[in-house]
Amino acid sequence: MVLSRRLSVANDLTGVTAFRWEPVAEPPPAEAWEGVEAVIHLAGEPVAAARWTDEQKRRIRDSRVKSSRSLVAGMRATPRPPKVLVSSSGVGFYGDRGDEILNESSAPGSGFLSEVCLDWETEAARARELGVRVALVRTGVALSSSGGALEKILLPFTLGLGGRLGGGRQWFPWIHIEDVVGIFLHALMSLAVDGPINGAAPGIVTNEEFTRELAAALNRPAFFAVPQFALRALMGEMAEVVTAGQRVVPQVALDTGYHFKYPNLRPALESLLKTRNTRK
Repeated sequence: MVLSRRLSVANDLTGVTAFRWEPVAEPPPAEAWEGVEAVIHLAGEPVAAARWTDEQKRRIRDSRVKSSRSLVAGMRATPRPPKVLVSSSGVGFYGDRGDEILNESSAPGSGFLSEVCLDWETEAARARELGVRVALVRTGVALSSSGGALEKILLPFTLGLGGRLGGGRQWFPWIHIEDVVGIFLHALMSLAVDGPINGAAPGIVTNEEFTRELAAALNRPAFFAVPQFALRALMGEMAEVVTAGQRVVPQVALDTGYHFKYPNLRPALESLLKTRNTRK
């Protein structure tokens, strides 16, 4: 079943029971919990949807932190809480850490996204007080053949204007959309996953390497570069999304037996571009 603010959209999903939920304002309705054994929590204002004004930062934070608080409050009120909660988080948890290798036991970083992720995970983890196993999927940059980060990146490349962002040396923790789904299902089903699990491919690359691989897959040049000062002028504080880097290792996923379908970038890009071209 689905909890959604937009019931009309949720009702279009075949074979799904939908309940209306305003995640920032209230717990899910009591009738939504009947027979529920597991919960996947994905609510959150898109981080790169708009410039980070004070109001937009509030929306980003509240949509994650308050929704998690409301969700756990709903679990607390039901006589039979679910067995597991898998909550989305992000590699922004680690902040900008240069070349430091980061696994799930690494400390949080600093900055807006790191603070949001820490508070987000803290609220979700309160479900443990009810005997619920909690998995926290720290997702990297999800690459999909329709929408998302790749769609935004592709336009300048197809025009021959692609290039690295900032210095290009920042690490780019990418993951194929099929492995995003795979890791969420793995976290749902595997009792060994308890706590954070990094949702990023083992074949991590720098932004410059990503640029080079994408250009090669598209058979396009990648001569241009957008300097960091220009990114900050265009995007303000939100430039942190593309200029910060995390050298993330998916240690928990590997140690608990998850097998990545796309561990390396070039096959992942070729698969996504092939699917995208087929849809045209």
